[in-house]
This record gives sequence, structure tokens and C-alpha cells, in this order.
Amino acid sequence: MNDTASAPLQQDGVPPVTEQGGHGHGGSRTALAVGAIGVVFGDIGTSPLYAFRETFAGAASIAIDRLHVLGVVSLIFWSMLVVVAIQYVTILMRADNKGQGGSLALVALLSRHIGKSSYGWLVVLLGVFATSLFYGDSMITPAISVLSAVEGLTVVDQRLNPLVIPIALVLLVCLFLLQSRGTAKVGALFAPVMIVYFVTIAGLGLNQIILNPDILWALNPYYAVMFFVTDGAVAFFALGAVVLAVTGSEALYSDMGHFGRGPMRLSWFGFVMPCLLLNYFGQGAMIAGLPPEQAAEVVRNPFFLLAGEEWRLPLVILATVATFIASQAVISGAFSITHQAMQLGFMPRLSIRHTSETAAGQIYIPVVNWSLMVAVILLVLTFQTSSNLAAAYGIAVTGAVTIDTLLMGVLFVGVWKWKWFIALPVVAFFLIVDGAYFAANLAKVPDGGWFPLVVGLVAFTLLTTWARGRKLMRDRMSETALPIEIFAKSAKNSATRVPGTAIFMASQTAGVPSALLHNIKHNKVLHERVVILTVLIADAPYVDVTERCEIHDLGDGFYRATLHYGFMQETNVPQGLKEMSRCGGEFDMMHTSFFLSRQTLLASDKPGMPIWREKIFAWMLRNAATAMDFFRLPTNRVVELGSQVEI
Repeated sequence: MNDTASAPLQQDGVPPVTEQGGHGHGGSRTALAVGAIGVVFGDIGTSPLYAFRETFAGAASIAIDRLHVLGVVSLIFWSMLVVVAIQYVTILMRADNKGQGGSLALVALLSRHIGKSSYGWLVVLLGVFATSLFYGDSMITPAISVLSAVEGLTVVDQRLNPLVIPIALVLLVCLFLLQSRGTAKVGALFAPVMIVYFVTIAGLGLNQIILNPDILWALNPYYAVMFFVTDGAVAFFALGAVVLAVTGSEALYSDMGHFGRGPMRLSWFGFVMPCLLLNYFGQGAMIAGLPPEQAAEVVRNPFFLLAGEEWRLPLVILATVATFIASQAVISGAFSITHQAMQLGFMPRLSIRHTSETAAGQIYIPVVNWSLMVAVILLVLTFQTSSNLAAAYGIAVTGAVTIDTLLMGVLFVGVWKWKWFIALPVVAFFLIVDGAYFAANLAKVPDGGWFPLVVGLVAFTLLTTWARGRKLMRDRMSETALPIEIFAKSAKNSATRVPGTAIFMASQTAGVPSALLHNIKHNKVLHERVVILTVLIADAPYVDVTERCEIHDLGDGFYRATLHYGFMQETNVPQGLKEMSRCGGEFDMMHTSFFLSRQTLLASDKPGMPIWREKIFAWMLRNAATAMDFFRLPTNRVVELGSQVEI
């Protein structure tokens, strides 16, 4: 995602390539579609390693016979069609916030349209919780993907089993160590490798389908229905494993801003979905064509047994590289989601490093990276096998998908203005499907499903605590804020004016920032030019450069200025000030000083938040990155002045 606010939006709402470079619609539709295969579809593309296997291995009472194999494959086919192809790729990808997708972008879009309605707060909370669940997903995905691929070594030689966990841990540690270098260089290899991977798994599946074409009956939903009619509760709980085939659907929507909906739809319908279905049908065909005793043995790892013995080791290597790429995409997604959350006010400022000089969307957030690495290592050491991790995986995905379905209902009525009698049946259908998957995964909570729920709950608490705490701080500070017009008139003759420009960063567009009050109180000087600067983040991902800045002359050398950014853009204040020259004045960085306010929070019994949440907020405030780093201010031109605030 690039900082290309000055570029015109093309038909599907994504900025084209500009002089900054990066992804966009400057390339051909086909080129973007190929690029999407390498970056976007890794998560859902590596699901065949474990999804079909876990449906049988996770529910031992499912008989391995023709009816059940056809039933499982039919469920996978129709799940992929309904959840991924229709709900996400066809419907939700139309709900772009100026080209950007994902739960937070959707919430920002909905908030802009429904305003301060009676249910607006609920929409925000649902979006924040879906985002919180994503963090659990971003921890489990690298662990289960890499572990399931390395477990293929046991198919090559059972004696290699003791090496699985050490090899997986080494690969995962290397994956996180590489993040600080960025993905630009290795990213060029992603698409070719993933294309080879998809073509390979499709060919392996097609070979088995040719040998046992009877599996194609699974295209008929009758067999999925008969699975439920025959087995009832067992079939319902099997949904908890079937849903593993659609993991990554939320990521498709979140990554829409990278390539645009058109190229991603072309990739999905024209290449990725057919390859995945061929592999799933091939696994089913292989199992259905074996005697029961042999099928029970093969179903423990059918993906790698699709290949002949001499090709299994190369397949393991290829699958491992593919899972490495899939994990990379999820980690990058965690960085992007965190950046969005910071810009929208749900998370404190964190240190962000840009790993590319041309693509602003390529960022690295150290605290997120190392936190994910520790969590992933602990997951591998705790759960030991990908089968055990599968129990923890589905609930995060199905929870996020169910929330997106509820938000989709608000989208239909509040934004697209559908009649309720049209929207209700559509939402009810998807809610029944997604709700069934979520309910089936609730049975996994004791076996590991608790992990993403705990992660989601912790993340939700932190996000909402920060948003609430910041609002309370602004409210408390505004209660004692002095109008700038009155201050300017009283201060012009009470302090010595010195040459240069002083910029006082303020979180609000009214009142006098505490740093300005402290400066005149202790230093008893005012610069010739005093600018009170506020950075505002819009609900849109991009703000055009022509709308970036506004400035109001308050007289006597005082100005109030505002810089506007989208939630996907980098808040580079010095660059914004250069652009402000067209709005009323030029800024020479060598003669400009930046004054920042650093608040120290004092917990109190004032109504607002419980004491325990105030202490969490105070801890987050202490550990937040400085405004100097976040706004890219020159380090030798910054002065910080502290103040205390009670909430």
C-alpha cells in the first residue's frame, strides 16, 4: 500500500503508480494478477497441506468410505464457493474504502456513512474485535503452515520425525529475522515460486482425478447434505476442520489495496481457485480409491502422498518455501493492520521503519515482529504438531468472518441503501453458513481454540483502552484549554520575541497546547512566528495532496495549521510543511523548532475508566514511541516539555 494520495483514483479506487513507485494500477491487469498470486494467496494456498487431513484425523468417528469422502470434498467445494468466491471476492471486495479493504477500512467506511447513529458504536467495536482476532491468526498461521510442510519429511522417511520441530523453529526464526530487511528483494521471487507451487498441486490432484473420476460427484451439494443426514452431529463438528480450507479469506479482503479488486478476482477465479479445487478433489479421489485399511493410513498425510516416492522430497521443499511465503504475507499484514490501528487512534504510536525507499506500504514494526516471533515459537513448542495447532486455528478465522458478515449487513442497508427485505435474506444466509463454522469451532476451545480467543480478548482490551483513554485525556485537557485568540493577544506584549519559527504540536484543533504555555512560563520568550500544528487522520485511506494542509492567520505572528492524512499514509510532518508553502508560508527547517508535549498520566477516581484500565493506559502511554519518531521530525530541532494529566 503506497502513500500516493496525490494520484487520481482509477476505476476500482486504487491509486495508480506514481513517482513514488510501488503497487498500483500503473501495471497491466495481468501483471498485477500475477503479482497477487505471490503476495496475497499464500495463506489460503497452503491450506491443502492440512485441511482435508484434519477433517478425518480430527474426528476419528468419520468412516473413510465413498459417502464420507464425497461429503467432505463437497463441503470443501461449496465452502470455498460460498465464503471465499461469493462473500469475499464477489461482494465484500465491492466495499472498498477508496481502494482499501479489511475490517478497519470497512468500519471507517461505515462510520463515514452512518455517522453518529445509535448503533455506530457497535459497528466500531465489531470491527476492532475482528482486527483483534487477526493477531491470533497471524501468530498461528506461520506456526501451522511451516510445521505442516516440514512434517512432510516424515512421509519421505519416518526416522526424520525428531528433526521436524528443530527445522521448523530455525525456519521461523529466520523468517522473523528477515523482516527488518523488507520484502522488496525476495518479493520478486514470490510470484514465480507460488505459480510453480499451484501448478504442481493442481497437476498432482488432476492425476488422481483421472484415475478415479467418480470423485467429481462431489460437485453435487447432495453429498454434503447426505453427510449431515447420515452423521448429524459428527458432520457438524467436521465443519471445524472443513473451514481450514477457507482460511485466508479475510486476508484477501485486507490485501485488496495492494493490487485492486479486478486483478485479484482474475487471479482467484482464473488460477488459484481451480488449482486448489483440483488438489482437494485429487486428495479425495486418492482416498476413495484405496481399501479402507490403506486409506486410514494414507489419510494421515494425503497431500504429500499424492506424489510418487521419488518426488516427495522436492514436494516437501516446494511446500516449505510456499508456507514461508504465506507466513511472510501474514506478518506483513500484521504490520499494515497495526499501522491502520495507530492512524485511526486505536493503538499508541509505535516505532515504524520503512524498508523501501519507493514503496511506502513496505514497513517494519519491531515490537510487532518480535512479539509475533515469541508467540509463534511458544506455539510450536507447546502444540508440537500441525494437527494440534489446527484445533486453535479455525476459531480466529471463523470469528472474523462472522463479524464481517454482520458488518456486511450494515453495509447493505447503511451504505448501499438496500431495502431491508432484500438485505435480510442475503445476510441471514451468510450468517447461517459462517455461524455454523464458528459454532463448530467452539467445540475446539478446550483443545487449543482458547488461544486465539485469549489473544483476541487481550488485543481488544488494549485497543479499546487506548481509544477510550485518549478521548478522556483530550476531554480533560480541553476543559482547561485557553482559547488561542485570547492567548495571542495577551502574550504578544508579555514575552520577548526571538527570531525563527516555533511549531507546537497539538492533538486538538482548539485551545493552546500545554507545551506553548510551559514555554512562555519557563523561558519567557516567543518566536517571531508561532504555529500550532495538528495532524488529523481521515476515515479514508488517502487524502489528496491538494487537501493536505490548511492554515489560519490569528494575527501577531500566530498561526493555527492542520495537516490531513489518510489512515494508510505516512505522517511526515516536515514534508507536509514543505507542501504548506502553497497554503500561506514557507518553513526553513534550519530556523524552525518543534515543541512537543509529553503527558504523564495520573490515575484518579474520576469517572471514566476503571483503575485497572487507567493503569494499562498509563503503561501504554509510557511505552509509546515519541511524536518525534512518528511524525519524522528532525531530531536536532525538537524540544519536549512535560505535563501531568488526571483522567
